[in-house]
Parts: sequence; structure tokens; C-alpha cells
Amino acid sequence: MNQSRKNKGTYVHSGNMVSSPLHANKHVLKPLYQLLVNNFLAVVIVPVTAIGVLRKAAQLGPDELLTQLHGLRQVHVFLAVFLPSALVTLCLMRRPRSVYLVDYACCRPKPNCRVSMGSFTENARIMPYLDDGSFRFLTRMLERSGLGDQTYLHPSLHNIPPRCSLGDSRDEAEQVIFAAIDDLLAKTGISPGAIDIIVTNCTAFNPTPSFTDTIINKYRLRSDIRDAHISGMGCSAGVISMEVARNLLQAAPHGSHALVVSTETTSLINYTGKNRAMLLPAVLFRMGAAAVLLSTSKSASRFRLTHVVRTLTAAQDRAYRCAYQEEDEEGQTGINLSKDLVAIAGDTLKANIVAIGSLVLPPSEKLLFALSFVARKVLKRKMKVYVPDFRTAFEHFCIHSGGRAVIDAVQTSLCLSDEDVEPSRMTLHRFGNTSSSSLWYELAYIEAKRRTRKGDRVWMVGFGSGFKCNSAVWECIRAPNNGPIGAPWADSIHHYPV
Repeated sequence: MNQSRKNKGTYVHSGNMVSSPLHANKHVLKPLYQLLVNNFLAVVIVPVTAIGVLRKAAQLGPDELLTQLHGLRQVHVFLAVFLPSALVTLCLMRRPRSVYLVDYACCRPKPNCRVSMGSFTENARIMPYLDDGSFRFLTRMLERSGLGDQTYLHPSLHNIPPRCSLGDSRDEAEQVIFAAIDDLLAKTGISPGAIDIIVTNCTAFNPTPSFTDTIINKYRLRSDIRDAHISGMGCSAGVISMEVARNLLQAAPHGSHALVVSTETTSLINYTGKNRAMLLPAVLFRMGAAAVLLSTSKSASRFRLTHVVRTLTAAQDRAYRCAYQEEDEEGQTGINLSKDLVAIAGDTLKANIVAIGSLVLPPSEKLLFALSFVARKVLKRKMKVYVPDFRTAFEHFCIHSGGRAVIDAVQTSLCLSDEDVEPSRMTLHRFGNTSSSSLWYELAYIEAKRRTRKGDRVWMVGFGSGFKCNSAVWECIRAPNNGPIGAPWADSIHHYPV
């Protein structure tokens, strides 16, 4: 039980912790309200219907009831049984095939890629393109970033000045992608020849041949494999890749397998100018990659993909340009992160949670939200709309670790506890912003802490340029084993949370 949830509704008086009577009543009444509303069919409708049927039967009497039953024609009985059965069968046949997560793996880069806060700052101090003002800004942002001393950058970025070539970018991509795939194949025991679909995503680095071709060549995958590469979609591209793989799996024969690989190449997005808004990515982004194996076969799978909800606001100029790759006044290319980024992320998140809330929230939370919304419209006052408690729909939250400000904003918007956002904060501290793969590092953290149980629901929320907010919901269908903790948290999970 989350300690912060236990302590809600208390206040300090004379140095002692005392329960507030109002909050104590609230904690008693709300579970009763949820029980009644969420089980309205069983608690109210079924008993009332049963009572009505029994009263009618009592009024007719046994003889009259038997007479009416004998008077029914066989065709009426047949239709009463056949039509509902036929409708249920038709609905089941038309329902899309379920997609499952067999397993996943996250790359922990090589030790020579590790960069501490001190070494990053020292290197920045002697960079020829940074003046004193830019250096002070960079160090101030680094101190506030939430990153720790064990994040990773490709060795080419350890040079002074950084060496950012096509070869270095390709080397970085292959390092993290191959490490993640090797780990995944070892965990699942699946043969590369059994992979039917491959989907990759990387925003900034898109070489020719593509990442899918690189993987096919490395692992000698089949010639009839279906492949797709997604670029330019930002940190939310991992969820987009999952949706693409899901759609392809649902059209493929039953039991097919799809490999999804998410990564970002930091060496190519390194900025060597003085524009402060374009220096921020260098503070936050770090090496990383995740490989995910999906299938339409439930056997040996661990999670079921229940929902994917995507929200795109690119039609609005302010949102479109809040994370924008461009050249500065001196012709240096970088990604400009607008000051409006956190506010835009909050607005996009609100639109996304409205869509996903209708799918996952229990009736009790939907009713409270609807009542507060109606009251606000009817009374025509600036009342605060009720924020649904998403902890009634999910046991775990994987919020994109895009930066401390983003995590803070999501925690405040959704009224989440510190434990709810712990995986995001700790992933940011240990690995930095690994872009679209960060959601899998967070799930790995939750599992390394032995917190998942069969039936638990996980909400993944990713943000990306455009501006996008994409959500994926997973249901744990098999209790995790309690074997040794694997990468990426094996060497550090005992140090967390910090």
C-alpha cells in the first residue's frame, strides 16, 4: 500500500497525527459509493427485476403459469434461445483479435558510455562553442533536470569538441538495438526465423538502408517479413509503433510474432550552438533502446494490449512548433524546445485522458465527472471540474520521463502520488530521457521492484513532437516469475528510489 495514500486525510495537531473526521467519513463513504455504482446491475437492477418476476408469478399462481408456458409455440422458444446466441457469436467473430506482449528487453549501454554530472559539466566548460552565459544556463538546467550520475552517452560525445558523424550515429544505433534484441531473444527463446513483422522507430537518425533492413541483415530474418520504420514522431513513437504492429498482427495468421524496436540516436541531435532553447536536449537525452515481442498467441505471453489511444494537435501552430528541428542564427542545427512545451503537453494530455477515460474508468468515476461538468454548465460558474481518480482504473503508471517538469505536470494534473510516478522519476535519474524507449525502462523498474501481479493494469503515456500524447494500456495476464533481475536495473535497483 502506498504510504502517501495511507496518510491522506490526516493533519498534524500538537505534534501528533490525528485523523480528520470529515476525511475519515469520506474514506468510508467513497468505497460504498463506488461499490454501489460500479455494481449497479448486480446490486439494484437484478434484485428489482427478480422481485418483479416473483410477484407476477405469485399473482398468476402455479396452474395459470404452467398453462401459459404450455401455450408457447416451439418457434417462440427457438427464437428466444437462438437469436441471443447468434448475436453473441457474431459479436465475438467481429471483435478484433487480441494482441499480447510476450516479453521485452531494455539495453543497458556499455560502461565506457557512462557519463557523470561532473564529467558532463567539465566537458561543457571547455567546449569552444559555449560562452559563459550558455555554460551557466546549461549547468543550471542540468542541476534541475533530475538526471543522476550513471546515464549514458555515446563515446563520440565525450570528445572535445564532440565528434558527430554518420559512422558514429550508426555505431550508437547498432550498439543499443542489437543489445536489446539479443537480450529479448535470449529471454523468450524465440528463433529469429519465427518473426513475421518488424517495426522500428527513431526520430532523428534515419539512415539508408533503414533500421529494419539493418536488423534483418544482422539476424538473417525471413525474406517475406513485413517491415515498417517510423521517423520524426518524437518520444511518443514507441506507442505508435505498437499500434502499427498490432494492426499488422491482427491481419496476419494467428500466432504470428512482431518485433518492435524503439530507440533514439543522441550523437546526431547534438547541438553545437548557443541558442539556449536548443541546448536543452543535450541536457536531457541519453542512449537507450527497447525491443518488444508481440503476438496474437496468448500462450507464454505476459501482458494483453487492451487499448491504444492517440491524440495529435499538429493543426495548432503553437503545438506544432513547440519541439521543432531547425537552424539557429549561425546555421547550427538543433531541436528548439519551446517555453510552452509543458503547458502544451498538459493540454494534449487532457484531451487524451478524456478519450481513454471513457474506455477504462469505472462508472463511479464517470458519473462524478459528468455531474461536475453538468453542474458547471448549469450554474454557469467557474467551478473546478472533478478530476477522475485514475488509480481506480490502473495499478501502475509509466509516464514518459521527458524531464522533471513534465513528470511534475502530469502528477499534478492526474492527482497521482509520489509512488505512482516513482518509476518515471527513477528512470529519468538512472538513464535520462531515452526518448520512445523510456516507457519500457519504467515498466522494467516496476517489475524489478516486484510490484506487478496478475490482473494489474499498466498505463503507458508518451509525449512527442507534433504535438502528440499517446497512451497504451496493458493488462498483466501472467504473474511474473521471481527469478534474477535482468537488465537494465540488475546493477542498480537496490539503490532506488533515491
